[in-house]
Amino acid sequence: YAMPETMSAAVCSFPTIADAVNTVIQTIQTGIPIGRSELLCDQTIRALNQYSKTQYPLQPHLFFEFHGTAAAVAEQAVQVQAIARENKGTDFLWATKPEERTRLWQARHDAYFACLQLRPNSHAITADVCVPISRLTECIVATQQDLACRSIPTPILGHVGDGNFHCLFLIDPGNEAQLLEARRLNARLVARALSMEGTCTGEHGVGLGKQDYLKQELGEAVDVMREIKRLFDPHNILNPGKLVPPID
Repeated sequence: YAMPETMSAAVCSFPTIADAVNTVIQTIQTGIPIGRSELLCDQTIRALNQYSKTQYPLQPHLFFEFHGTAAAVAEQAVQVQAIARENKGTDFLWATKPEERTRLWQARHDAYFACLQLRPNSHAITADVCVPISRLTECIVATQQDLACRSIPTPILGHVGDGNFHCLFLIDPGNEAQLLEARRLNARLVARALSMEGTCTGEHGVGLGKQDYLKQELGEAVDVMREIKRLFDPHNILNPGKLVPPID
């Protein structure tokens, strides 16, 4: 892997989460290459401001990174800024020097730990799904509306350039009602993604928690997966019980 000649980063705020996600979708559909594009909802931004001592507007934000030649990166930046402006994006902040890029992206890397501070001593149940990029705005907006009646803080963030996003359910670990609520919200999130021809997990894997969702998503193909595993692992000693659901 060769390092790109030039890298630049940018961050931009939007009045709604739909405006932010539409910017990513239009950028990808236009064919502009993006090294990284990350979505942070307004709750996440509030947490970051408190945790990292930043001063971002309390709105949904996109974090971008561009790779390529100096001329290509400059052109990509101008094009994306124009698309963002059409979607009401403001406060476009550019970083081209390595130390500036590192400082900008450090805020994104701190997001998980920052969100935990929205409810001190909370436990985060992290859910993720992935949908076709053309359905991403619809899925995230519907999820945000579903979470509006929640009794637990649930920031939304994710790698939206891949059609992937996360919900962090911040629950009191000793509160069984909150745990059940988080599970119900997660089940609806997965059902929503599957109805949009998405997948039950974007990057967290299936493990134990999403085995039932894997059956919903793949149907009889799970039986084939089970037979393949049995062929290579007849004594069931390789990560037993994970990924492939047991026979009912």
